[in-house]
Amino acid sequence: MSQQSTLPSSKARLAVSPLSWANDVLEDLGADISLDTCLSDAAANGYAGVELGRKFPREASVLKPLLDNKGLALASGWHSGQLAEKSVSEEMASVAAHAELLKAMGCSVLVYGEVAMMTPGSPLDAPMSQRLLMPETERAGYALRLTDFGKRLFDTYGLKLAYHHHLMMVAETFEEISAIIGGAGPDAGLLLDTGHAAAAGFDYADLIERFGDRIVHIHLKDVRKAIRAEVQSKDLSFNDGVRNGMFTVPADGVVDFDPIVRFVKDSGYAGWLVVEAEQDPAVAAPKEHTARAFDFVQSKFRD
Repeated sequence: MSQQSTLPSSKARLAVSPLSWANDVLEDLGADISLDTCLSDAAANGYAGVELGRKFPREASVLKPLLDNKGLALASGWHSGQLAEKSVSEEMASVAAHAELLKAMGCSVLVYGEVAMMTPGSPLDAPMSQRLLMPETERAGYALRLTDFGKRLFDTYGLKLAYHHHLMMVAETFEEISAIIGGAGPDAGLLLDTGHAAAAGFDYADLIERFGDRIVHIHLKDVRKAIRAEVQSKDLSFNDGVRNGMFTVPADGVVDFDPIVRFVKDSGYAGWLVVEAEQDPAVAAPKEHTARAFDFVQSKFRD
């Protein structure tokens, strides 16, 4: 059972995403792996918490005993937002059940992923060159809606908005993230994802330098450079990249995690760091990969 609550020389806690065991979008990946196996592996490897996944119950009365039994906390959970096309009031209605669950589970942040204004059809199956771009003229209004939503989310549920920059969504590049988060107020917090930054072609340390005071949640993801290059050269889809192993756990790719360690130590960041790898569990054994990632992150904070 997990007893690790903080990382050495920091106030932060280390969690793991269930995506290593079962993919939320590609449901054949990990279809045969039970939730109990995921939670047992996470606890045995020493993690203090997990994020939500598709196999998790959505009732706090059911979920809390499951996690408590493993010594795990709920770090947060993804919400598919549509503020790029909808009003703040509509989004507050859409998020209500999810936010109530996170609040009941003692979470402090809500992960927001923008799924509006994406490639029609199955956007994550489309060639990555076909990503839709938010017109620059719409960014200011979008940033204002994010700010308002973040304020209402905190006032209503006590949850900070953690905006997830993400491949194939409206905030993929450093310039897009900077325009949107830079145009929003402090009520719109930022989720820093090391893997999505690297795969989008920029250094995540630039986000720390510009928006360090806005970072409220961190995903530790690595990228296999050769596979990312193949995805680009062949104009494959995001889901093709996932199936081919573009993403992996920390220390298994090309991402340098030293800037994250320095940021957490120097800033006093007291939130969650979440090890996350979207890959096929039949190829990358979840317990072994996440165990190596746990040891790697722990070692970085001991240095």
